[in-house]
Amino acid sequence: MAQAPERKLFLGPRLRRLRRDLGLTQTRMAEDLAVSPSYLNLLERNQRPVTAQVLLRLAEVYDIDIRSLSSDHEAAGARDLTEVFADPLFRDLAVARSEVAEVAESAPGVSDAIVRLYRAYADRRRLAEFGALPRAEEGAEGLALTPSDWVRDHIQSQRNFFPELDEAGEAIAAELKAEPQGFAAAGRQRLADRHGIQVRVVPLELLPDSVRRYDHHRRRLMLSELLGEQGRAFSIAYQIALAEHDVQLTAMAERAAAPDTPTRRLLKVSLANYLAAAIMMPYEAFREACERTSHDIELIGAKFGASFEQVCHRLTTLSRPTSRGIPFFMLRVDSAGNISKRFAGASFPFSRFGGSCPRWRVHEAFRTPGRVITQMVETPDGARYFTLARTTPRVAGPYADADAGLAVGLGCELKYAPRLIYSRGLDLAEPMVTEIGPACRVCERPACPQRAAEPLGRTLMVDDFTKSISPYPFAPG
Repeated sequence: MAQAPERKLFLGPRLRRLRRDLGLTQTRMAEDLAVSPSYLNLLERNQRPVTAQVLLRLAEVYDIDIRSLSSDHEAAGARDLTEVFADPLFRDLAVARSEVAEVAESAPGVSDAIVRLYRAYADRRRLAEFGALPRAEEGAEGLALTPSDWVRDHIQSQRNFFPELDEAGEAIAAELKAEPQGFAAAGRQRLADRHGIQVRVVPLELLPDSVRRYDHHRRRLMLSELLGEQGRAFSIAYQIALAEHDVQLTAMAERAAAPDTPTRRLLKVSLANYLAAAIMMPYEAFREACERTSHDIELIGAKFGASFEQVCHRLTTLSRPTSRGIPFFMLRVDSAGNISKRFAGASFPFSRFGGSCPRWRVHEAFRTPGRVITQMVETPDGARYFTLARTTPRVAGPYADADAGLAVGLGCELKYAPRLIYSRGLDLAEPMVTEIGPACRVCERPACPQRAAEPLGRTLMVDDFTKSISPYPFAPG
């Protein structure tokens, strides 16, 4: 079989943007990279491909992650712009996909600015619908990027992978040496012995509006009786994360250069959630269990004492260079299509401003509560994915109702499907695929029954969701 020719890397706009961000002239950067200014000029104008030697030199001299120069950012920018220009507001312009791709690649800063302006416009439009527009005197502050959006973008820029937290989680898990059924007990003991923190399960009347609360003065972690065993275990792991790695979590949030205090606090909470999951499901043991069980989510959950949703979320974080897992993506929706969680270990065209496509069977999961349903889908760019979906209750407890709960969608590129137990018996060579769009109004195929319709639902803010459902993203249901 003939070997496919090696793809050449033309990174001109990204290289030029990096140089300007560093405040360097072409002559100075050329000296740093040990190339001539004329050659660097050709690279920046995409008249020469970037070689492996230049990439390695960039990483060495400027201490950057080579992945930041990949095409993922431009691909995401093109998807976001496509969604923006799908709005009826721009329908008469008939902006071609080729133009969108050209802007995203050659002028990424302009692309980001357009998306940011549209996001502000969409937020104002949504607030107007709810009768909650910001006061005129608030000015531009009323249009600022929300903390949840900023945190979500930051986590995705890291591909939802924080190696230092995975290492810390593995270290704590090794010290606990607890079986899944005994994790909560071992965690309680660690909190009591090392930090003087007592864990109490309390009646619903004491926590009517939340499932957990930490009393700093009494050093007491209170958990609602409605919180199931998996949720209690995660709450304990979360408290261990804060008690033992507060300084590290704060430093990581500071380094991210969040725009304001609320955003920085939300980022720290998200990082603590990540560490809690890494304690419950330590990286290498979790990855090995995934491969050994062909990613059977129920079996993996039983091994680590985790819920279906917790396992799905953890699957999106397996990006350790020396032992990578399958790059999964996931999202969580309610029956109206409102998205309350979305994460990806690789790129996937999530909708930024609308709901998820109604042709994706994640919505159908509500008709068969508790049952895993599978589907192979194709996005407008021709990429194909294997997906599965299942409902999960809103609140873990004796009164949980799967019918009134949420649906979790999980997926990966179709090429990884043979490694999943859920693909057995399916024709992966000539698959039956469903064409979907990231959101109803983005899908341009005439066959789509939702074409030109309004988005199925708005994307919920993380802070809105945590107030009404649970205080941590990894919480079950």
